Amino acid sequence: MAPEQTLILPQTPSFRLDGKTALVTGAGRGIGLAFSATLASAGAHVLAAARTTSEIGNLVSAIKKTGGSAEAITLDVTDTDAVRRALADQLPVDILVNNAGTNRLKPLTEVSEEDYDAVSGLNMRAVFFLTQAVVRRLIAETRGGSIINISSQMGHVGLGNRTLYCSTKHALEGFTKALAVELAPFGIRANTIAPTFIETPMTEPILADPAFRAEVLCRIPVGRVGRPEDLMSSLLYLASDSSSLVTGTSLRVDGGYTAA
Repeated sequence: MAPEQTLILPQTPSFRLDGKTALVTGAGRGIGLAFSATLASAGAHVLAAARTTSEIGNLVSAIKKTGGSAEAITLDVTDTDAVRRALADQLPVDILVNNAGTNRLKPLTEVSEEDYDAVSGLNMRAVFFLTQAVVRRLIAETRGGSIINISSQMGHVGLGNRTLYCSTKHALEGFTKALAVELAPFGIRANTIAPTFIETPMTEPILADPAFRAEVLCRIPVGRVGRPEDLMSSLLYLASDSSSLVTGTSLRVDGGYTAA
């Protein structure tokens, strides 16, 4: 009888982020706050960026109380010169989470040039040039990295009164695919997370409308809107080495919205 051979089981790649620096924009509340907490809990040093100093200050204090590492960066990401100055004073960013975004719900016929500039300026232009600044340094220092752009289910479908928002999120999806191809030789990955409607301070006013909420729920097969906590594990996966073969994709955390 042949001796029994010892089976060596494969090891699950680590979700830990020790020694990594992560930059999260729009970090002061809602999804950005949840993302910052997730990355810090996995061992990353979190650069929490937002325009409101008090919000990110409170976030950083809370992270440090739990034993995490973080610092606040008061920053308007639409100011490209300020972005470059801020990054020059920081450690290289290994994980970039482009989370800051906005929306203005209007019919196409009522969208003004100011609306267009405000929404596209934050949702796409700011993402483009912040990513550029981070990538330039990663390439110069021959470091790999993970870029995670927070898109939306509206980057895959359309809905009335959202021509402006949908156009920016579809653009973000295309930008991310192109990034993935261009940056793969440098060991830099790029992906998006595309959530459904998430309960946050930004969405609270529209989701408080019973008629609108009912319309939304009819489109989500799982029967509920999301919470920031629903996105945290997805972010950790894309930020960590567990997703080392994943780039150029969109992780839809949408309760089946885009499948229906």
